[in-house]
Amino acid sequence: MQETPFSLRVGHRLPYSMSDSNTTDFTNPSTFILLGIPGLEAAHIWISIPFCTMYIIAILGNFTILFIVKMELSLHAPMYYFLCMLAITDLVLSTSTVPKMLSIFWFNSREIDFSACLTQLYFIHCFTVMESGILVAMALDRYVAICHPLRHSAILANPVVAKIGLAVVLRGGMLVLPHLIMTGQWPYCKSNIIPDTYCTHMAVVKLACADTHISSYYGLFVLVFVRGLDVFFIAVSYTQILRAIFSLPTKDARLKTFGTCGSHLCSILAFYIPSLFSSLAYRFGLNVALHFRILIGKVSLLVPPTLNPIIYGVRTKQIRDRLLRLFTHKEN
Repeated sequence: MQETPFSLRVGHRLPYSMSDSNTTDFTNPSTFILLGIPGLEAAHIWISIPFCTMYIIAILGNFTILFIVKMELSLHAPMYYFLCMLAITDLVLSTSTVPKMLSIFWFNSREIDFSACLTQLYFIHCFTVMESGILVAMALDRYVAICHPLRHSAILANPVVAKIGLAVVLRGGMLVLPHLIMTGQWPYCKSNIIPDTYCTHMAVVKLACADTHISSYYGLFVLVFVRGLDVFFIAVSYTQILRAIFSLPTKDARLKTFGTCGSHLCSILAFYIPSLFSSLAYRFGLNVALHFRILIGKVSLLVPPTLNPIIYGVRTKQIRDRLLRLFTHKEN
C-alpha cells in the first residue's frame, strides 16, 4: 500500500500557503505550522539581521542591569528592584519569541508542537501584562520619591516591594490563564497554519472551529481594562509628580527632579506606543497588509527589551558610573 505523504497526514499541502489553509479539514493537530512573514519569505534572512541584533542587545543589556544592581550595594533600593523585575520580564519576553523566529528565518523550522504553541502564547501575553504592571509600580516609586521623599524608605520598604512584585506576577498569570484554558479546549478543524513567527492568541483563535466570541470579548476586556487602568494610574502618578515639581522654587531644582523620571517616561513610551499600534492593527486593521501587521507585532515585543537597558544604562548615573568602573577596572 502506498504510504500517505506526511504533508497530507498533518492536514496541509506543501508549499504552505494561505489558500491551503482555507481548504484543509482535520481535527486537533499535534503541530502548528508557523509561516514566518507571508509575502516576505525571500527577505527572511535580511529581516533576521536587525531582529537578531536587537535580541543580542536585549540579552546582554538586561543581564548587565541585573549584574550591576546585584553587585552595587548602593543600588539596593526600590527603584532598582523594580528595574530588575523589568529586566527579567524583558528577558523572558524576548526569549519566548526570538529563538523560534530566527529558526524559521534561518533554517525554515516552521513546525511547533501544540503544547509548545500554547506555552509560548501564555508566556507572551502573561509577561506583557506583567511588564505593564511593573511600569505602574515604577510610576508609584517615582511618585513617592518626589512627593513624599522623607517617607520613601518607610512606604516602599523591602516587604512592600516584594508584595507589589508578587501582585504583578499573580495579576499577569491569572488574567491570561482563561485564554490558555479556552484555547486548549477548542477543536481545530480549519487549518494548522499560523501566518506569523510565533503563536499569539488572536492567530490561534482564527483556527478554532468553535464559538470564540467569549474569548475575543475577554481579550478585548484585558486589553482595555488592564492597559487602560495601568495608563490611568501612571497618568495620575505623573499628574501629582508634575504638581510637586512645579511647586519647587527654582528652575534648576525642577529640571533636576524631573530628570529622575526621564528613564521611566522613555520606558513607558517604548512599551505602550508600539504595543498600541500592534493591538489596533491586529484588531481593526483589516486594510493593513498582513506582513506589516506581523512586523509591527515583532517590533512591539522587541523594542522595550532592547531599549530599556540602554535607556537606564545611559540616563541613570549610578548604573552608568558602575559600568564605567567595571570596564576601567578590566582595562587596568
